[in-house]
Amino acid sequence: MRLLDDIVLARPQIQAIRRDIHAHPELRFAEHRTSEIVASTLKAWGVEVHRGIGGTGLVGVIRGSGAGSIDATGAIAARSIGLRADMDALPIQEANEFAHRSKHAGCMHACGHDGHTAMLLAAARHLAQAPNFAGTVVLIFQPAEEGGAGAQKMIDDGLFERFPCDAVFAIHNWPGLAVGTLGVADGPVMASTSEFEIRVEGRGAHAAMPDLGVDPIFVAVQIAQGLQALVTRVKRPIDSAVLSITMIHAGEATNVIPDTATIGGTVRTFSDGVTALIEEGMRRIAQATAQAHQASAQVRFERNYPPTVNHPREAQFAATVGEEVLGPDKVLRDVDPTMGAEDFSFMLQCRPGAYLFLGNGMSGGAHRSAGHGAGPCTLHNASYDFNDELISIGASFWVRLVERFLSE
Repeated sequence: MRLLDDIVLARPQIQAIRRDIHAHPELRFAEHRTSEIVASTLKAWGVEVHRGIGGTGLVGVIRGSGAGSIDATGAIAARSIGLRADMDALPIQEANEFAHRSKHAGCMHACGHDGHTAMLLAAARHLAQAPNFAGTVVLIFQPAEEGGAGAQKMIDDGLFERFPCDAVFAIHNWPGLAVGTLGVADGPVMASTSEFEIRVEGRGAHAAMPDLGVDPIFVAVQIAQGLQALVTRVKRPIDSAVLSITMIHAGEATNVIPDTATIGGTVRTFSDGVTALIEEGMRRIAQATAQAHQASAQVRFERNYPPTVNHPREAQFAATVGEEVLGPDKVLRDVDPTMGAEDFSFMLQCRPGAYLFLGNGMSGGAHRSAGHGAGPCTLHNASYDFNDELISIGASFWVRLVERFLSE
């Protein structure tokens, strides 16, 4: 690996920041302390900071000193690149017992956003001290990735109007990939996420006299079975989709047929067209099945995040830079996409760019400090911890990506 010496030497300082953020996790749109740490750290390095974008989000701006960075009027150069890190934690009770474990009950950094923030801070430190590039770097520290659509909130607050970006990039640590391995995909890399609730209304009765009522549980089961046909018999086999029913709620007594039953779950696809097909089919199946059994059904279908779709040119550019920094054997081009979801998708709908996976190590989590939980080191797991070795790796990649992008 071709890591930058000053970034490697600064790792203990950045690691201390990362572990402090880990010990004080904050949920979506409540990242006040984290935002303050990021802002004050950037300002100490001479970085221009803009706060309150999308709530607790902030942006750092570094203008290069190379030729062409600022025009004759003093305006920001047209060529610019955005780098994004997310800051929020998850509502999970941490199982780890090491020194930097969460001090907030029921809240922890179980997805590595503390590490993403640290990697971008490490890169910002280097770029601020050695701005020998032509153009502008926009450092995007985003709130509320976990279900809050913080990316869209920042966009709505004028992110790209105030801070123009020719392209945007983001990295997510990825357990299961060897440390320092970069996973890149052209096109879809993460799925959309939608959630649904189907409320079946029947007519309650004594369980011994079902003929006097309309059993909503029986109807709900028929609907649940019918929905699977949307995945296996309605959409094209080559189009990926997951429809998972995760909740069925009904009744309060063993001898009473209730009035209502509710089905809930999630839909994941790589295409808005497939999502629309499933939503339409879900409404049709639910209502027709209910009607056939003299019941009624109401469907609530909410689209949350769209699919995260990389732009091929930017994805392959990032892969090439990855080969320079990490080595050709460490870059997986055309890595398999995942059915997880990510709100960086909103930014990729506005600007070209790519979302990348950086290996956090095997799920056994050998990198974790003594006293870690007994569970695997996987995302959204109470025993997870970010691999601090990635601070130097990710930051060196960010710096080289900036230099290469702004030189072209």
